[in-house]
Amino acid sequence: MTDKSSFSDEEWELIREGPPTAGLVAAAASSGGSFRESWALAKAFTEARKQHGESELLDTLVSEKPHSKRYGSREALEEQGIQRLRDAVTLLEQKATPAEVDAYRKFTLTLAERVAAAHKEAGAEVSTEEREALDKISAAVSASPS
Repeated sequence: MTDKSSFSDEEWELIREGPPTAGLVAAAASSGGSFRESWALAKAFTEARKQHGESELLDTLVSEKPHSKRYGSREALEEQGIQRLRDAVTLLEQKATPAEVDAYRKFTLTLAERVAAAHKEAGAEVSTEEREALDKISAAVSASPS
């Protein structure tokens, strides 16, 4: 099992900010609903804490307050945030077990999907812009090319 001590402070920060950043990318994809989307992000962390025991890495991650790096614009959030998410998964693939990497991927994508669905826009559960953001997030957390 991999735990926080397996990473430097900078590495842990990169891993820690991945899921909330994915949520922010989904939330910023289209306007409106920021309160509901923020609530969905917090609720996803709370519920993950209750599922304690599946992954020590994920348990440690969700036990900490969600944190994301600040970006100057929506475009910077999407571009730089998605790249940092890719970097986090690549780092995890190097240091964590495959099961832990899969749990991180699943948690990150599920969190982003919940944020995107938290506020209906134009009558749709998930807007076209949010779907595009979710596709980018999904691609970022996919398995790295061999």
